[in-house]
Amino acid sequence: MSLDLSRIRALCFDVDGTLSDTDDLYAQQVEKYLPRFLFRDRARVARRFVMWAEAPGNGLLGLADRVGLDDEMSVVINWISRHRKQQSKKFLLVPGVDGMLAQLKGRYPLAVVSARDEHGTLAFLERFDLVKYFDAIVTGLSAEHTKPYPDPLLLAAKKMDTPPEACLMIGDTTVDIRTGKSAGAQTVGVLCGFGEEPELRRIGADLILERTPLLADVLLNRK
Repeated sequence: MSLDLSRIRALCFDVDGTLSDTDDLYAQQVEKYLPRFLFRDRARVARRFVMWAEAPGNGLLGLADRVGLDDEMSVVINWISRHRKQQSKKFLLVPGVDGMLAQLKGRYPLAVVSARDEHGTLAFLERFDLVKYFDAIVTGLSAEHTKPYPDPLLLAAKKMDTPPEACLMIGDTTVDIRTGKSAGAQTVGVLCGFGEEPELRRIGADLILERTPLLADVLLNRK
């Protein structure tokens, strides 16, 4: 682990794929239409397809990283996040997230840093009674630019009265890791969402966890 735990004074969480789980029922329906002879792991492909549909910016930036156009794609993603019509969706909670937030609340200021619109973000948080845990909620239009620019994390840090470099950004995609790093924060990549370990490591995540709730063990064991 390359995290400097002594630096961490506040936590910033992405939503989709980090706190909110993928619609596995939808993924199962998609899987039925994927030819076995073309896809070795149809379940994995179906899950990624669903995430692409729900958050196209994540997939676009991952592709851009591979072809060296990540800066240009950041501009495109910012435009998409601000102008596309957010679709209503069935909200699911990553198992164990509620308990993790309850453990961390009071030990650290907590913030949501999401590229989703305010209505969709708050609808998810209210659906699972999570608003009470957060000291700041930053959504896609809160700052001048959205992720992967540093603006949302910088705003969340300001709201929590914490230096950006003392924040920890937790997310499931290279978009989240890039946001954290560009703001000077440390980063944790989680594998319960869109991103995969090789790309999260390549972009420079300081720590990678299988599931978001495991973060409580990492942080509280140092107390």
